[in-house]
Amino acid sequence: MTKPIIHHIPVCPFSQRVEILLALKDLRDAVEFRVVDITTPRDPALLAKTRGTTALPVLELEDGRILKESLVLMRYFEERFPEVPVARADPYERAVERLFISREGPFGNAGYAFVMNRDRAQAGAKRQALLDQYAWLDDMLRHHNPDGVFLFDRFGWAEAVYTPLMMRFWFLDYYEGFALPDDPAFARVARWKAACLAHPAAQQVTAEEIVKLYYDYAIGKGNGALPEGRARSSFVFEPHWRGRPMPPKDKYDRVASDAELGLV
Repeated sequence: MTKPIIHHIPVCPFSQRVEILLALKDLRDAVEFRVVDITTPRDPALLAKTRGTTALPVLELEDGRILKESLVLMRYFEERFPEVPVARADPYERAVERLFISREGPFGNAGYAFVMNRDRAQAGAKRQALLDQYAWLDDMLRHHNPDGVFLFDRFGWAEAVYTPLMMRFWFLDYYEGFALPDDPAFARVARWKAACLAHPAAQQVTAEEIVKLYYDYAIGKGNGALPEGRARSSFVFEPHWRGRPMPPKDKYDRVASDAELGLV
């Protein structure tokens, strides 16, 4: 039987959102996942389907129609398979979810701007910009569910959207020594973050995988772009990331060689 196809890169946070949603609905096997190598030019056949765009994930329906953008794909699967709802049923609570995820873009941008920064003089400002985002989330969580763990009573829509980004920010733990302050002002969001990262539906990636594959982001190069003096991207499939050494942490001082990263 034909299945919908998701063209994706497994370590992409936007792809993982959709995977988490499907896991919550116990529908992971209802979709065929096809991995795209972002270190090579896009397949012309896929570009034809997406009308020239390269952003992932891309959903190809059984009849060939195409949908793009992770939040659109999540909504599609939520409405197509409503038997196990992930979004809130109550209109007010659903609106709160939407307000909560209205900041996912600035949140993600703050984290990626921090890790890609190579100017030590800017590191403090980048750190503070991310903390400001966490402070907003803390305030929202305290207001809507002060004594709970998640935004509401379970891991839901908002958690599925944010968890992959917080997992990618493991690269900040490693390369920048970032951690939420041990401060009551961040206690509520810290509790939420820990519960999100530990949830069984969100275990598609590991910290080791993120740190190794995202090394090039730490030196300012994303989406498969090659740093000067390097022949291979940290996102290549082979050698497999499990067999590579942990990358050097001194991202401000130099660019590690292909050999240091275990890419040759």
